[in-house]
Amino acid sequence: MDQALLILWFLIGVALLFDFLNGLHDAANSIATIVATRVLPPIYAVGWAAFFNFIAFLFFGLHVANTIGKGIIDPTVISDQVIFGALMGAISWNVITWLAGIPSSSSHALVGGLLGAGVAKAGTGAIVFSGVSKTVAAIFLSPAVGFALALLLVFIVSWLFARSNPAFADKFFRKAQFVSASAYSLGHGGNDAQKTMGIIAVLLLSRAPAGTEFHVPFWVVITCQAAIALGTLFGGWRIVHTMGSRITRLSPQQGFCAETGGAITLFLATGLGIPVSTTHTITGAIVGVGAARRASAVRWGVARSIVTAWFITMPAAAAIGAIFFWLGGFFLT
Repeated sequence: MDQALLILWFLIGVALLFDFLNGLHDAANSIATIVATRVLPPIYAVGWAAFFNFIAFLFFGLHVANTIGKGIIDPTVISDQVIFGALMGAISWNVITWLAGIPSSSSHALVGGLLGAGVAKAGTGAIVFSGVSKTVAAIFLSPAVGFALALLLVFIVSWLFARSNPAFADKFFRKAQFVSASAYSLGHGGNDAQKTMGIIAVLLLSRAPAGTEFHVPFWVVITCQAAIALGTLFGGWRIVHTMGSRITRLSPQQGFCAETGGAITLFLATGLGIPVSTTHTITGAIVGVGAARRASAVRWGVARSIVTAWFITMPAAAAIGAIFFWLGGFFLT
């Protein structure tokens, strides 16, 4: 096996490692509410979420993969060094925030790493501003939409069940959370796994003959879905605690509303090809259901620290990505 092929498989392995860590880091997004409401024990919740993470490719197209592969950095500047820098920038930031229990965005860490490595190679001319602008806009829009939808759902559900027996309502929403958690896990697997698909596909494109079109092979699709599902199986208990109980206390009814509002947001974003943060989305939804009860029910200090992490993720990952681009020059050229 020649050196070029060894490097290719090494980089695909690093990409799948990022995908695995994405599932590990973002497992909380899928299971925090269903665990916090005690509908499922954590061990069963991660298995439930991992299954729906894996089958997400059956429900969505590959619009997000196309955005990551050719809508952030000009594909013509992609090289082994750029891919290595992008992935290591994202992985490093994910590990740092995972150890600190901070639910930052794996998605924006990858975009930041890609930008840092791409700019380190070719300057700001490598940036595809149309793709970056919609990704940056999603930092603000996805939690806002999640917040608004969850808040609206709380009001609708409260009106529909105003005359219901409390025991009946509790039992109903415990069962309904299986549906809402499944939908959110589908959205998570559909949006997040595609980001790694885009990275591997553009890496393969950089090795292909001139004139080859950007394409995501099926083996890349199924491997990325499996990697993120496996990562979800290993959970992310520090972040589950933050997402599920430190922001606000949740009832089964509130958990259903948060998951459903978040799932709708992810479905819309994935259909539009926008690589949103599942962390941002579910955080906004959880804050929305807490605020529907009363503003003081939300621990705004915790929410504020999470938001701070959102703003520093892309520049931090970009800086790390640029460093690893430089380091990659010692053994990838």
